[in-house]
This record gives sequence, structure tokens and C-alpha cells, in this order.
Amino acid sequence: MAVSVKGDSADPMVDPNVIPLVDIMLVLLIIFIITIPVMTHAVKIDLPRDNPNPPAEPPPVVNIYVEFDGTLMWNQSTIDRADLEGYIAVENVRDPQPEVHVDAHRRVPYYYVADVIFALQRGGLQKVGFVPASP
Repeated sequence: MAVSVKGDSADPMVDPNVIPLVDIMLVLLIIFIITIPVMTHAVKIDLPRDNPNPPAEPPPVVNIYVEFDGTLMWNQSTIDRADLEGYIAVENVRDPQPEVHVDAHRRVPYYYVADVIFALQRGGLQKVGFVPASP
């Protein structure tokens, strides 16, 4: 409510009445709080269990490099593409299974790398990763 200092002013005081607006906004806020369901989407994730007895030594690492022309390097030694599955079968029976790091030349066609990945998958090796390209 406004108070006039001048005493006899003939002009009516025009103040917007905001109380109904605030009441409506509070009612709408309560309606939205009640009607919007609480989002409880749960995603089931199978987390690995902690191993109380970690291995004494880290698993061996196998480095596979795919050259530009599709030539394969197995731990810095050149191998034939037909012999790849034999090498994978030998590594698959090791305990613990080795980590396989796949690296490729920048301009190698993708199907050469995909062929190596599919061969590793068919061979049953579980720990396969890509070596990031150095800038």
C-alpha cells in the first residue's frame, strides 16, 4: 500500500495487485510437485568383484602392430596373416591370459585392423585394447 505525502491529491493511486499472481504461482508450483512423478530409473550393472589375492606379477603383454600394407608384427617380429590364429591359440591357453595391445599405422585400411580384432575375438582372448595414436 502506498502512502501519499502531498495530502490532497486528486489522482487515484494505481498499484498492481500482485497477491493473486503470487497465489496462482504457488498453486501451480504445488500442482507440478505433486503431479510430476519421481524419476527412479535404475540400470542394472554387473560390477566386477574385488579380488582379495591379486596376481603376483602383471599379465604378459602382446603387442600387435598392423603396417600400412596389412603386414602384421607380433611383439616386433613379422608374422604371416595365416599364422595369426595359431599365435592367438597359443596365447589363449596361457594363465593368466595376456593383454593384447593393437596398434596400427595411421593410413592402414580399416579392414586389416578389423580382421585382427575378429581373429582375437574368435580366438577367445578377453583383454584386448587399442594403443592411442601419438600426436
